[in-house]
Amino acid sequence: MELIQQLVNGLSLGSIYALIALGYTMVYGIVKLINFAHGDVFMVGAFVGFYSITILELPFLPALLISMIVCAIFGVLIERIAYKPLRNATRIAALITAIGVSLLIEYGMIYIRGAQPEAYPNDVMPTSKIDILGVSISSQSLLIFFVAIVLMIILQFVVHKTKIGKAMRAVSFDADAARLMGINVNNTISATFAIGSALAGAAGVIFGIYYIKIEPLMGIIPGLKAFVAAVLGGIGIIPGAMVGGLLLGVIEALVSAAGFSLWRDGVAFVVLILILIFRPQGLFGKNKREKV
Repeated sequence: MELIQQLVNGLSLGSIYALIALGYTMVYGIVKLINFAHGDVFMVGAFVGFYSITILELPFLPALLISMIVCAIFGVLIERIAYKPLRNATRIAALITAIGVSLLIEYGMIYIRGAQPEAYPNDVMPTSKIDILGVSISSQSLLIFFVAIVLMIILQFVVHKTKIGKAMRAVSFDADAARLMGINVNNTISATFAIGSALAGAAGVIFGIYYIKIEPLMGIIPGLKAFVAAVLGGIGIIPGAMVGGLLLGVIEALVSAAGFSLWRDGVAFVVLILILIFRPQGLFGKNKREKV
C-alpha cells in the first residue's frame, strides 16, 4: 500500500518534470537548441502564480492561466532578443547564450525582489485525503496530476490538429522546405517558444502549490531534471518528454521510499548517464544516419 502512495507521489512530481521537459523537447525539435533558460521560465511562472494568488487574491485556475500567459510572452521575448539573432550561428554560441540568459533571469529576479524565499498559501487548493482501495492519497496530488495530463492532451491536440501545429511539424522536419511552402518560420518558432514557456509557467504554479517554498534559484534542479526527462524519452519527441518526465518522477519516489532520499537528486543524473551509454537516442527515438 505504501508503494501505491509513492507511485502517486512520483506521478505528481513526474507530471511537473514532464511539463517542463515538453518545452525543452519542442524547442529542440524545431531549432535544435537546448534552451537552458527554460528552467528559469518555470521559476518566473511560480512567482507570477504566487503574486496572482497573494496580491490579486485569485483562485488557483485564474492564477494558473495568468502565469501561462505571462510566461508565453516572456518565452517569445527571450527567443526574439537572445536566440533569433543567433539562428545561423554555431551550436556552441547558441548554447552559451542560453546559459547566459538563464543566469540573467535568475540574478535579475534576485536584483528585483531579493533572494528570500516565499511560501505559497496553504488554502489555495484544499487538501483532503481520498481512500482508494485502502490507500489514503492526497487530493492535491491527484489534482496536480490531472491538471498536468489535461495540459498535455491539449498540447497533443494543438500539435496534431491545428494550423500552427502543422506548421511546427513542417518546420521541425525541414525549415527551408517549410519556408518555400509559404510557412512563416519565425512566427512558428516564436509560437513554439510561447507554448513551451506557457507549460513551464503552469508547472511553476503546480510546483509552488505542491512544495510550498519558491525562490529565485528554484529553476536550476527541476530544469536539469526535466532536461534528463527529455533525453530519457528522446529529445525532440513530444510523447517521449511526457513519458520520460513521469518515469523520472516515479524513479525518484521509489528511491526515496527505499530509504535513499539523499540520493534522490543524484538518481536523475545516473539515469542520464545510463541512457546516454545504452540508448542515446532515448526510449522513443530512432537511430539516424548522419553523413560525415
